[in-house]
Amino acid sequence: MGENLQEAINKKRNELINKLIVHNIFKKGNKQLFELTLRELEDEYHFIQKDCHPHSDVGSIHWKNCTKLTS
Repeated sequence: MGENLQEAINKKRNELINKLIVHNIFKKGNKQLFELTLRELEDEYHFIQKDCHPHSDVGSIHWKNCTKLTS
């Protein structure tokens, strides 16, 4: 059971690290992201999410090469 818990923690840490990297966050203070605890990573991600507009960056729809349709 302990191994499964550790695997789940590592998976969650890696997901959060990847999400922070997408937002161009590579360090917190003097520490690299991989040096942070799960709780520190969660706090940093929630801090970024509060400041991020939901339609501005990752996971949003961006229109490219659109032309205005005329009737």
